[in-house]
Order: sequence, then structure tokens, then C-alpha cells
Amino acid sequence: MNKADSSLTIKKKPNIGGQALIEGVMMRAPNKFVIAVRKPDGGIVVKRDNISIDKKPIFKKPIIRGLIGLYDSLILGIKALNISAQYAMPDEKELTPFKKKLETYLSIIGGLLIGIGLFVYLPLLLTDLSKKIIPAVETSYLLFNFVDGIIRVIFFIAYIFIISRLKDIKRVFAYHGAEHKAIYTYEQDLDLTVENARSMSSLHPRCGTSFLLIVMIVAIFVFSLVPGDSHFLIKFGSRIVFIPLIAGISYEILKLSDKYSKNIIVRLLISPGLWLQRLTTNEPDDSMLEVALVSIKEAITPDDVYVKQEGIEYV
Repeated sequence: MNKADSSLTIKKKPNIGGQALIEGVMMRAPNKFVIAVRKPDGGIVVKRDNISIDKKPIFKKPIIRGLIGLYDSLILGIKALNISAQYAMPDEKELTPFKKKLETYLSIIGGLLIGIGLFVYLPLLLTDLSKKIIPAVETSYLLFNFVDGIIRVIFFIAYIFIISRLKDIKRVFAYHGAEHKAIYTYEQDLDLTVENARSMSSLHPRCGTSFLLIVMIVAIFVFSLVPGDSHFLIKFGSRIVFIPLIAGISYEILKLSDKYSKNIIVRLLISPGLWLQRLTTNEPDDSMLEVALVSIKEAITPDDVYVKQEGIEYV
């Protein structure tokens, strides 16, 4: 291709993902992440760092790429939450690097144990007990998994509803709405201003809330691979073993739903996830939108360039 031809090449707009934090927003580009946090004095602090991506072809394969991405996002997400707490609540005791890393991994382990107990063990136990009331649950393993899945979804929605009533979580969910509005503004090629972001939707098809709901539904089918007459412990153990596979499949479904989000059938299929986001996103105020826009401006700049936005503290 000659120079004239190369000048006509259109570069694909990189996807930007995000996460709501404590008084802030993290935006993630393919090779870096940016954390913007509103400090108690009203100022905004920005931390930006590069992400080292393993280029091995195996990590780009379907299913596997979702699993790697999920693990990476989990580690980065907890790290970002800890950083946001450091600047949003500066009176908290500063931890040594070792203690910070230990706290991160303990948070991950604790979260996984609570998740497995609440969304795997308890639904399975209740489904197993339901056989005494509904005999068909014992004879039909398809029905068994359907009941198990319904209980799991109910637990998940109830959990989201309960935490959404907490004062501090309400603010995090408002920053979640700000994150979505900022990403929509970027995706629609509009100027990254509060005025433009204000009119955007706070519901996004690539949201982690939608991903978790997809996980719940995919699990119903994957768990059906386990023989119906298996012992309770085998059923429970297989559910834990299958979690990576379920996460990988769910990631691929989420990517497809985003790619074809304008298709009427796809829009109907993703609508439950968008409805659920009404619990995990609140309408942000302009100061929250400003934080989200500061973060995304830094995220979309070249890796070796800093926007250096006026009035922003860089750390």
C-alpha cells in the first residue's frame, strides 16, 4: 500500500470500558487505565498507568480471552477501588505496598467465597430441598437446573436491590451512570463536555451488570451437563469447576450483543440486562459527569501523551 492509500485507512475506534469507584471513575483503554477521583476539597486527582498485555495467540481465542479479561478486570478493579478510597478518604490509614497487595488478594478471595456461598451453594441447597415439595424436580434434571437458576437470579436481583438502598452505594451507582454517559458521548463522536454527556443514557449493553445476568442464564445450561443422579457434593463441585467456562461463554455473548445491539431481536434479548441496570445506575450530577469525562479524556489519548487538563492533580 502506498502513502496515498495508507492515508485513507480508517482506524477502528478502540473500545473503552469503565468502572465506578468511590467518588470516582476508572476508564480502561486497550493499553492503559485511568482513575479519576473527586477529593474532599472538591479537586480532582488523576492516576494513569499502562497495562501490559500478553500477546500470546492462545489468549485471544474465544472463551479463553473472556476468562483472561475477567481475571484481569477483577484484579484491576479492586486495585482501582483501593486507590479511589485512598484519595476520596485521605484520613484512612495508609498501608504499606505489601499490605495493599495482601488486602487486594484477601478482598478477591473473600468476594469469591461470598459469591460462591450466596449464588452457588444456597440456590443448590434450596433446590435440593425443594424435591420434597415438588417431586418433579428430582425426576427431571432439566427442571432441577431451571429451579436452581431461577433461585440464583432471584438472589442476585435481591442482593442488588438491597445494596442499592445503602447511601454510599447510591453514590457509587451514580458514578456508574456517569461512566456510561461519558462512554456513550465518546462512542457517538461528540465533544466530551458535561452538556453532551448529560443527555446520554445511563444504560449500556457492555455493562458488567448485564454480564452477570448472562452468567446466571448460561449457568442453567452448562450445569445441565452434570448427571441428575449425582451426589450433592458432585453437583456443588462441578458448579465451581464450570465457573471459568461459563464466564468465557458469557463474555462472547456480551461481545456479540454489543456488536449487534441495533438488531431488534438482539435488543429484545439484552433488554433484561438493561432493565437490571436501572438498579445499579443512578442519575449523576454534573460534578460526577466531570470526573468521568476527565478520566475518559486521558484514556483515549496516545499512550505517551498526557492531556494535562487544567485544575487537575496528576499522581
